[in-house]
Amino acid sequence: MNEAKPPYWERLDPDARSAARFVAETLAKPLRELGADAARELLATPPSEQPLTPLDQVECLTLAARSGELRARLYHPDGPPPAAGPRPTLVYLHGGGFVLGTLDGVDEVCRAIAARSGWAVFSPEYRLAPENPYPAALDDCFDAFAWLRRSAPGLGLDADTIAVGGDSAGGSLAAALCLKLRDLGLAQPVSQVLVYPAVDDTFTAASWTECADAPLLTSENARWFWEQYLGPDHAGEADPYAAPMHAASLRGLPPALVLTAEVDPLRDDAEAYAERLRRDDVEVTLTRYAGVFHGFFTEVGVFAKTDEAITQVARHLRGIADA
Repeated sequence: MNEAKPPYWERLDPDARSAARFVAETLAKPLRELGADAARELLATPPSEQPLTPLDQVECLTLAARSGELRARLYHPDGPPPAAGPRPTLVYLHGGGFVLGTLDGVDEVCRAIAARSGWAVFSPEYRLAPENPYPAALDDCFDAFAWLRRSAPGLGLDADTIAVGGDSAGGSLAAALCLKLRDLGLAQPVSQVLVYPAVDDTFTAASWTECADAPLLTSENARWFWEQYLGPDHAGEADPYAAPMHAASLRGLPPALVLTAEVDPLRDDAEAYAERLRRDDVEVTLTRYAGVFHGFFTEVGVFAKTDEAITQVARHLRGIADA
């Protein structure tokens, strides 16, 4: 970090300050200047030879989607299900601004959620922008969710107890998936877990200015990600399945757990979405994690707040299974 500390510096906890220094040293250029290929190579998470949360069974799956075959991982927690019968499942969609992100990048967080909740965690890949702009990623997530519902009995899973969640772009896709399923009159997830989701493309909330130079995800990088996702032919306001905040109504959506980070350009948009859900009579739990920045949720073993947030997600899921 430069000697002149940015305005947000005093708001970061010690873990976040250490991580922010590492990010500043690693990213010689902003992500938007690196471009998609170079950013993917620089930020790719290698597979862990010794995961922090070992599980007896992690299945590597291939599923059929309209775009072709997609890879996925299914994390089976050790021990019996939290309730009698087949095991409930969380579909977890990785983040990365719709441009970055891999199954390896969320491997640790999927393991931790499975181990602490007793739920299986299903982590599918989806096509990335800019090569595959909107709605490619949402189509893949829709197809993966439908595949899981069809295949659940053969996997020892409960087809009627499936939640959906994700971080950042994955949170946006989870929210959009719930909207699309509702609008089509199809079975919805039992809950949506939205971790600092990208839900609005207007960039008008105060956090876009307040956290403009936040670590990892600056406001300019976030705008660039949106541009890659929507594609060069996009003009005007994004539709609600791209930016869920534009939905005319959020009534009839599944109960939601929304987590945000204090130092994050997306913070206010995500919290405004939670408030809209609440106004439209959707049960919502909203938690802002102080002292951390965008990306903290998947950094298992780096931030103490990561451990707290994963524990909250696991508790939320256990509460569904026990209801």
